[in-house]
Amino acid sequence: MEPVLTSLLLCPVLFLTTFAQENVCHRPELPDNVQVSGLQRYFSPGVELALSCKQGYTSALGPRTIVCTAKGEWTKTRFMCRPKHCPYPDMPPNGQLYYDDTIYQSTINYTCDEGYILTGSSMAVCQADGTWSTPAPECKPVTCGLAPIPEFGLIMYEKTVRGNTTDYGTIGTYACLPPHVIIGNARAECTASGTWTETPKCQVVTCPPPQNIERGYMASEVKRSYDYKESVKYGCLSDYILEGSMEVFCREDGHWSEKPSCNAACTVDIQRGRILYKGQKKWIEDFKPNKILHKELVSVYCKSKARNCGFAVSTQCIDGSLKIPDCFEEPSQMDYKFNSASLPSEIEQC
Repeated sequence: MEPVLTSLLLCPVLFLTTFAQENVCHRPELPDNVQVSGLQRYFSPGVELALSCKQGYTSALGPRTIVCTAKGEWTKTRFMCRPKHCPYPDMPPNGQLYYDDTIYQSTINYTCDEGYILTGSSMAVCQADGTWSTPAPECKPVTCGLAPIPEFGLIMYEKTVRGNTTDYGTIGTYACLPPHVIIGNARAECTASGTWTETPKCQVVTCPPPQNIERGYMASEVKRSYDYKESVKYGCLSDYILEGSMEVFCREDGHWSEKPSCNAACTVDIQRGRILYKGQKKWIEDFKPNKILHKELVSVYCKSKARNCGFAVSTQCIDGSLKIPDCFEEPSQMDYKFNSASLPSEIEQC
């Protein structure tokens, strides 16, 4: 009988305990960024809990407390916590930054453009107090020493250089003291690796004694070799016309620049008719001397039989050759002397 009696005595206690737990509030389920004070598991009706935001978050809406009701339920709340924001970062000069957001625990990654070295931290984290964990880094240019100078050479920088260092991207141009010439690339640049591009050499260059040109002459008759950039002048005999530059130079490859040519004049090869030369109409027998210089223009007259009118057709003298247009028909001796008014040059022009 004793075990039975003990069980009967315990039943009311178990009943009361079960009943009590049904009228208490369990620890409230809250968003991850909301917290409450106290660590107990159960709360009696009437207990009020203060809500607060976890570190890195700030309150946005709703009352800051909840109350355990007689039904064992917590009162409703619209209390919200939003992550704190860090300031929007500025783009570092000569660099880039990458980020998705600027809220608490967001990260920024920094990189530098080619030719620049990152000084500082390459990453920053948005902290709970709304500040970035590290200041923005700097992108400092790679530096080179002064460009090496070849023997008999010099360099001209595109911007002022102070001291014994130059920044990435600095450009210079080499030159050599005559009669030396640049062998290689005359342009120099401080590269991203901190070194200069390949240094050229300065080498003496000479050209062989120049040769005369056909139907022409040289201003100097001294037969000798010429140094780089030295020159000689040419001219043409009598009525020959010089085409090209009258002065040629010894080039850096040891050859002369292109020599000019002397080109012959032309004659207008017609026996009867009228021509147009330098804006004036002339009968061919009055055109004296019968000479058209190289590249000059002269016109002969042709006739449109369908319209019964005349028209001038130009032709050009090219080194002694003057082609008479196919449309030109030389008049007969009779028409030329006694009926010249009917010639294409004299009738109405088309």
